Amino acid sequence: MLCTLALLSAIAPLATDMYLPGLPQVSADLSADASSVQLTLTTFMAGLAVGQLLIGPLSDGIGRRRPLIVGTALCAASGALCATAGSVEVLIATRFLQGVCGAAGIVLARAVIADRTSGDTAARLFSIMMIIGGIAPVVAPLAGGAMVDPIGWRGVFWVLTALAVIMLVGVILLVPETLPAERRHGSGFGALARNARYVLRNRRFLGYTFAFACGFGALFGYIAQSSFVFQDMLGFSPAMFSVVFATNAVGLVGGNIVNARLIGRWTPRQLLGGGVTALLVASVALTLVVALGDDLRWAMLVSLFSIVTSIGFVFGNATALAQGEVPDAAGTGSAVLGALQFTVGAVVSPIVGLAGPTSAVPMAVTILTMAVLSALSLRLLAR
Repeated sequence: MLCTLALLSAIAPLATDMYLPGLPQVSADLSADASSVQLTLTTFMAGLAVGQLLIGPLSDGIGRRRPLIVGTALCAASGALCATAGSVEVLIATRFLQGVCGAAGIVLARAVIADRTSGDTAARLFSIMMIIGGIAPVVAPLAGGAMVDPIGWRGVFWVLTALAVIMLVGVILLVPETLPAERRHGSGFGALARNARYVLRNRRFLGYTFAFACGFGALFGYIAQSSFVFQDMLGFSPAMFSVVFATNAVGLVGGNIVNARLIGRWTPRQLLGGGVTALLVASVALTLVVALGDDLRWAMLVSLFSIVTSIGFVFGNATALAQGEVPDAAGTGSAVLGALQFTVGAVVSPIVGLAGPTSAVPMAVTILTMAVLSALSLRLLAR
C-alpha cells in the first residue's frame, strides 16, 4: 500500500517534469507562443492547490477511498484529454483539470497514513514515502527527454494516462478505507467550516505546516533557478547540469533515508529541529559564497547540496507532526499543508529570477529567507 501511496503523491513531478522537454513541440504543433504554453504549467500547479482544498475536507466527511478512486480515474481521463487537445486553450483547461484530479492522490496519501499511524511510525512512513516519491523528479525529465522524440508530447500524455490507470488499479486492489464512519464529520458546509476552524486554530499545526512549506520554498527556489545558475553563471554543460541536479536529488533522498533510520533514537521534533538548523546554516553559507563573488564554484555546489540534503529531514517529520496535531480532520489538515506548499512554490518561482540568468543573489536570498521563516515557525508557533 505504501508504494501505491508514494506513486500517487508523485503525480505532480511526473506530470510536470516528463512534459517539460516537449514544450517546444507543443508551441509548434498548436501554433502557440511561449507564454501561452507556460500557462499549461501554471494552471496545472493551480489545479493541484485548488484540488487539495476541495478534496481533503470532503474526504473527512465521506471517507478516503471513494474520492481517491474517483480522483485517480478522472486524472487518467484528463490525461487523455490533454493528449488529444486541438488548441493551446483546450490544453490549458485540461491541464487545470488534470491538476485538480491529481490532487486527490497527493492529499489523500497523507491522510491515509495519518488515519492509521502517528508519532514515530508516521514520521518514518512519511520519510519512506518521500524516498520513493523523491525518485520521480530525477527520473521524470530523463524519461520525458527520451520519449519526446519518438512519440512526441502527445505520447508523453498517453504515458501519463497509462500511469494513472495503473495507480487506479493499485488503489482499488491495495488501499482500503481508513476513515471509519464513526470518525467522519459529515460532508455539508457546516462540517467543512468546523473542520477548517479546528485545523486553522491549532497553533502547533500551523507552526509545523509553515516549517514544511518554507522548507519546500527553499527547495523550489533552488529548482526554479538551478539551470540558469549552473549553466549560464557557472558554465556547466547541459549534461553536467543533469549530473549535478541528479546528485542533489540523491542528497534529498539520502536525507530521508537517514532520517527514517534515526527515528526511534531521536524524536521527529528533534530531527525536524536539526534539519531546519542545518538548512539555516547552509543557507547562510550559500549567501556568503554568493556575496563574495569570486570563483567559488565548489563552495556553492557544497552549500546547495547541504541545503537540499537537510530538507530531507524537514519534510517527513514536519508532515507527521502537523498531521498528528489534527487527527480528527486529517484530510483538511493535509489539504492546508499541500495548498500552502504549492502557494509558496508559486510565489518563490518568479522571485529567484529577478536579477536575470547570470546572478545567484536572488536565489540565495530567497533560500535564506525561507530557511529563516521555517526556523521562526518552528520556534514561535510550534513550541
